[in-house]
Amino acid sequence: MNHSRPPRSHTIYTIAIIGFIYTLHLVIPMYSNSSFLSLFADGQTLGLIYMAGAAMTALCFILAPSIIRRFGNYNTAITLVCLQIALFYGLTVSSSSIVLIWLFILQTAVISFIGLTLDIFLEVYTDGDHIGATRGLYSATLNASWVIAPLLGSLLINGEDNYRHTYIAALAMLFPLLYLIHKNFPRFRDPNYNHISTGQLIRLISSNPNWKKLFIANIILQIFYAWMVVYSPIYLHTTIGFGWEEIGIILTIMLLPFPLIQYHLGKLADERYGEKEIMAIGFAIAGIATIALSLINLPSVLIWSLALFTTRIGAAAVEVMIETYFFKTVSPKDSAILGSFRLTRPISYFIAPLITVLGLIFTTNANLFIIVGIITLFGLYPALTIKDTR
Repeated sequence: MNHSRPPRSHTIYTIAIIGFIYTLHLVIPMYSNSSFLSLFADGQTLGLIYMAGAAMTALCFILAPSIIRRFGNYNTAITLVCLQIALFYGLTVSSSSIVLIWLFILQTAVISFIGLTLDIFLEVYTDGDHIGATRGLYSATLNASWVIAPLLGSLLINGEDNYRHTYIAALAMLFPLLYLIHKNFPRFRDPNYNHISTGQLIRLISSNPNWKKLFIANIILQIFYAWMVVYSPIYLHTTIGFGWEEIGIILTIMLLPFPLIQYHLGKLADERYGEKEIMAIGFAIAGIATIALSLINLPSVLIWSLALFTTRIGAAAVEVMIETYFFKTVSPKDSAILGSFRLTRPISYFIAPLITVLGLIFTTNANLFIIVGIITLFGLYPALTIKDTR
């Protein structure tokens, strides 16, 4: 099938650069979002805001296959980036707490939808024999921005709660993102997307035991991410007592495993090992290391950096194996299945606030790490019982 595309390798690297900019825009404000919202929302309201954002994201993913089928992936991506520019501009200038909450909820959904369109671009241009290496390269490139962004965000906040500066920087990232998508994909030819109903989709996924296990594994991983992203910066800031510059350093070191190991693990999954072994080891490391965080009460940048770094060694391994396994078993035409796979992220943002709300009824802030760690260890079951693609 002819997609009027330039050479694969050039396009893969281009999509990786686009993904890097997209993720930088996403992450610069991410770790301070909860602190910004807490300026005018209490802890319970904060959880409801994230749950509303998750609901809006879920709705977008449900509608995404129909929208992409009707308007095409390129047109959808361009429109979403333009909409995101408007939403982020509102976040930088609005003084109304109600308006800010709604803008935050909407941009949460739009960000995820943009990511789905980038997944489709990448899937169309990926060589079937090198899915692990390609997804590893893409994940490593995206996660390089996760390493840079927290430090940039903390510098922009500058220790004075200047949270809006992070939204201004994120807004600036959207303009090169818009340019690169427009420059490289105006003649993109969409694959013949499969049209299936929600009921058919549920039956299709349920009929494949490996997909069911993979979805469960991804929900567990996304719960880990969702809880850590929302609550660990608040814990480090309010309970341990770190300033935002120190938190920026900790988060930057914490995220180094993603760009350092994901590409190499993806190649290993292609050439030597199956996905399940690496996935299981990753869940074990992430779960045990997260439980260990409950024992740390010293305000030491070094200790917290190393401890959180260890949790992300496990998470990085799990993430790239889940992505590799999934994209080895679907085609670019399966936009509905891809959308449902990405739906695991908003589902996790429903569950993550409940861990805190319910957990604090029975235990302390520090012991929430034990709960999250145990939930992460449950990922060992799907990881060990899934059938390898090799």
